[in-house]
Amino acid sequence: MRSHYCGDLRETHIGEEITLCGWVHRRRDHGGVIFLDVRDREGIAQVVFDPDRAESFQRADRVRSEYVVKIKGRVRNRPAGTENGEMKTGKVEVLGLELDILNQSETPPFQLDDYQHIGEDVRLKYRFVDLRRPEMAAKLRFRSKVSHTIRNYLEEHGFLDIETPILTRATPEGARDYLVPSRTHEGCFFALPQSPQLFKQLLMVAGFDRYYQIAKCFRDEDLRADRQPEFTQIDIETSFLNEEDIMGITEGMVRKLFSELLNIEFGEFPQMPYSEAMRRFGSDKPDLRIPLELVDVADLVAGVDFKVFSGPATDPKGRVAALRVPGGSELSRKQIDDYTKFVSVYGAKGLAYIKVNDISDAESGLQSPIVKFLGTDVAMSVLERVGAQNGDLVFFGADKARIVSESLGALRLKLGEDLNLYTAEWAPMWVVDFPMFEEDDEGALSAVHHPFTSPQGNVDELKADPANALSRAYDMVLNGVELGGGSIRIHSQEMQAAIFDLLKISEEEQREKFGFLLDALKLGAPPHGGLAFGLDRLVMLMTGAKSIREVIAFPKTQSAACPMTEAPGEVSAKQLRELNIRLRTKGTEA
Repeated sequence: MRSHYCGDLRETHIGEEITLCGWVHRRRDHGGVIFLDVRDREGIAQVVFDPDRAESFQRADRVRSEYVVKIKGRVRNRPAGTENGEMKTGKVEVLGLELDILNQSETPPFQLDDYQHIGEDVRLKYRFVDLRRPEMAAKLRFRSKVSHTIRNYLEEHGFLDIETPILTRATPEGARDYLVPSRTHEGCFFALPQSPQLFKQLLMVAGFDRYYQIAKCFRDEDLRADRQPEFTQIDIETSFLNEEDIMGITEGMVRKLFSELLNIEFGEFPQMPYSEAMRRFGSDKPDLRIPLELVDVADLVAGVDFKVFSGPATDPKGRVAALRVPGGSELSRKQIDDYTKFVSVYGAKGLAYIKVNDISDAESGLQSPIVKFLGTDVAMSVLERVGAQNGDLVFFGADKARIVSESLGALRLKLGEDLNLYTAEWAPMWVVDFPMFEEDDEGALSAVHHPFTSPQGNVDELKADPANALSRAYDMVLNGVELGGGSIRIHSQEMQAAIFDLLKISEEEQREKFGFLLDALKLGAPPHGGLAFGLDRLVMLMTGAKSIREVIAFPKTQSAACPMTEAPGEVSAKQLRELNIRLRTKGTEA
């Protein structure tokens, strides 16, 4: 029906007769001459209808926003002074010769150029209209380019695209599973995969060497800006490669994405141990664009009478840390109170501070409610360690190490955003040497990643000091967002048995949940490892979107619902009977 896309018209087409198809983005009547901005997937073209062509002019006079039209016309230069440098087609226009109205449209639920005043619930209910907005269409087009570039890169490096099952069985991966009842196996359920983890390991046992998949994954968890119940994962697994090999291949992939699609060249990604990231930044995914760091000062305050500081300073599981904010003495008391309220969300009981008005005058140059409890000598020692200067403000956290790290780490990010402290646009990095286990207050261990992650060292070393064991895991971080994470997997029966033993997973539970993988380890499993990237997060960062919902065609709300299709919905009694399911009505005992 068309000869050209609207957004493809350029000066090289001047004089050509062309046919366009699309939607009327905007209609303007300028003194008897009608202008239609016609939009399609590639962009917008300006079409002019003169009254001397009566039939097409009358039709142009009838069209309204979002009518679907077919237009024949001749490309010409825009008159001098009317060019639009903000449009790809801004130097040309089309003189309309014929116009067919292919379909009319009711008044849209919102104007496409005034969407910012519309609630997200309305935009999601009419998502097919929202996606017509050029900025939304551009994000999905960009996402398509990202997927295409990834596929090309991985296939050039010998990876095979292999699909894995969607209907599988529940496995413990940290979040709740979405369950699917089986009609043919009464009382049994499938689970939608949280990741293809076990299957991709089995593909390595099967000898496919290098696997990838752009896979749909599902997790029934509380949502936030960068989470969805169904999300897309760039899933990668390899055999006979170590950590550095896998990190090198995937780092090259991300470098290529930014180079080809954004014209941004990254250098070699720095690597940082998990322990250093937590110590300096209070996070295992630090945003290196922000030049603020946490500094430990427990040794300086351990002997003071101020129990708020000395208690955590002398507690093996405690931490006292300082966060220097250059120029922060200009913050008002209200701003400090707001930051105190902010860190309370992370469990902090307060937010002590010192304003440095004149560092040369320890008696009157420091403004703080805590200096009198610390003593000037200790206060000055702390300020010297953090490198404080006149005009700075120093915040403090003192509590359990986890609370201090999380609260000051979050405060660091908020200060960076509020005070615009960013020193770069992009800051990619690797975090390595993660702990193998987390230990609860009762001393029980749980896997930081998953129970198939290989530890550093051998079985004897692991058993000798499991609480301090490090894993062969690695995360890629960009601007404080975890793009992806992976590890070298366990391929030894002996090591896998040792891990299960430390995690107190019984042999019966092992067979029930992982029997097929354990069988595979007995039949010649190769050394293997991999990594998975969140495609939605990656595209969100690359496009500058505020939420992954902006880069997914049909996302769910934060309550895991779809306003457009009204999913989830009720099903008929007949369907429930076929599945041998009876719903428990409100007030009925389980």
